Amino acid sequence: MSPRFLPIAAVALSVGALLARPLLAGTDLTLKEAAHGRFLIGAAINDRIVQGEEPAAAHIVEREFNAISPENCLKWAVVHPEPGRYDFTRSDAYVDFGVKHGLFIVGHTLMWHYQTPAWVFYNADGSLKSRAQVLAELRDHIRTVVGRYKGRIKGWDVVNEAFDDSGKLRTDRPWYKILGEDGILAAFKAAHEADPKAELYYNDFSLWLPAKRRAVIALVEKIRAAGLRIDGVGMQEHYLMSGPSPQMVGQAIDAFANAKIPVMVTELDISVLPRPNHYTGADLGQLQAKQAEFDPYVNGLPVRMENALADRYAAMFAVYRAHAEDIKRVTFWGVSDGDSWLNNWPIRGRHDYPLLFDRHFRPKPAFFAVMKALDHP
Repeated sequence: MSPRFLPIAAVALSVGALLARPLLAGTDLTLKEAAHGRFLIGAAINDRIVQGEEPAAAHIVEREFNAISPENCLKWAVVHPEPGRYDFTRSDAYVDFGVKHGLFIVGHTLMWHYQTPAWVFYNADGSLKSRAQVLAELRDHIRTVVGRYKGRIKGWDVVNEAFDDSGKLRTDRPWYKILGEDGILAAFKAAHEADPKAELYYNDFSLWLPAKRRAVIALVEKIRAAGLRIDGVGMQEHYLMSGPSPQMVGQAIDAFANAKIPVMVTELDISVLPRPNHYTGADLGQLQAKQAEFDPYVNGLPVRMENALADRYAAMFAVYRAHAEDIKRVTFWGVSDGDSWLNNWPIRGRHDYPLLFDRHFRPKPAFFAVMKALDHP
């Protein structure tokens, strides 16, 4: 075996042990304990974990985290696939898992332009439904889903990704083409009516971009001005190794704090893979000739990249620690590398390593780097 590629366990024992030794001496600290008094630590979990098919991952969730989000089971296409028909099989199991383990349960997501069936927006003849029809569908869905989990799901990503990176409302998408921003207000109103005690959030990515961030702050102000509840903004933190910088993330949190808007880090992972410039609909088979370029770590992550990933996580958590008064929760988008959505996006079948636990559910150097970053006043 090349010395550049050590077994993951060896990496964890070498680099990880060095990082962990001063932090864990005499104790068996967990992520949620290390973050105690600052913010909740969460993970997005899939159906296999909930259904007991990945007991090692379930044990990690129970041990390390105090909040959970669902990867897919509460998205519209899963829970409400046909007009008048709801299927709560998967979402009930998710909520039961969270209740059983005493976790802060998040619902994700009620209004999103992806994974919403076409029948919500279009009549049988292909024409767009009226504004009144779509509003009725939205209200019925939210009242039914949120109402079912009243008192158990503690916080909801009510609206997801309504703006493009320039800060413009996505009027090319049916939700906003038909309803505009009024649909967002209706969604928050319906969610609050269905469970007045649940926290309500707006969730989006790339909020380190000033124009997009300004649009979201303006939206929160409109929601508040309408007398509606909103408890914070979720910053999806799908990072690359190359960016955004810790300074940009800190500036984003500061901007929300100055507007008195609490922040959640909702979808944290760090891809170590190169990303093609044009990847919409891309498939690994179409890029076979460039497989080595876009999937370079098939045999494992080189030690230098393990260390670089650990350093990147340490830098991000230094920012989160410094802004702990403004952050309510930090949620990783997944538990282990093998379950990460990034293995199949934007190219299917790759080998990414974006999380704190490897494909065998063992802590990586990045795990110990996060623990060390949290071990500061």
